[in-house]
Amino acid sequence: MAEKETIILTRDVNIVTIPDGTVGMLRQGMEVTVHQALGDNFTVITDYGHMVRIAGSDADALGKEPQQLHTLASETSAEAVEQNCWEVMRTVYDPEIPVNIVELGLVYYCKVSPVGDSQYDVQIMMTLTAPGCGMGPVIQGDVEKGIRALPGVASVNVEVVLDPPWSRDMMSEVAKLQLGLY
Repeated sequence: MAEKETIILTRDVNIVTIPDGTVGMLRQGMEVTVHQALGDNFTVITDYGHMVRIAGSDADALGKEPQQLHTLASETSAEAVEQNCWEVMRTVYDPEIPVNIVELGLVYYCKVSPVGDSQYDVQIMMTLTAPGCGMGPVIQGDVEKGIRALPGVASVNVEVVLDPPWSRDMMSEVAKLQLGLY
């Protein structure tokens, strides 16, 4: 999103404060400026200068439509499920950085294991850009929710680890270009 958009909230809305992860509420009529509208969430700046996240399910409070997430493969082979998991994770964004968690290098692996007829357990190991990040559980929840909704997924476990620690070297070339690190 290149240009910032100022919006008046049409109803009360639940928020998560960035970066500490504290939950709260913004009241109808409050003015916010959309900082980032990527994936299924909105990062906004309040009129008192706080950065907060509004869930995509509350897009209507911003006068927006919730974004629909689409998978590439409808079959439920192990390969298709894994491909869909990676696509879902590419729709999850750090609320402060306009780059998805895959391109940021936060996802260490995705393992798909059969548990029945066309059903799979999915294990994800990922990290955070900084230890103690209050948004870690929120990002983890976004990954779990998105993958759990995929066809063929019986269960999902997203483990957040801090070793090895994340560094800029883990970012893809695309992410580095997006962030102007070249």
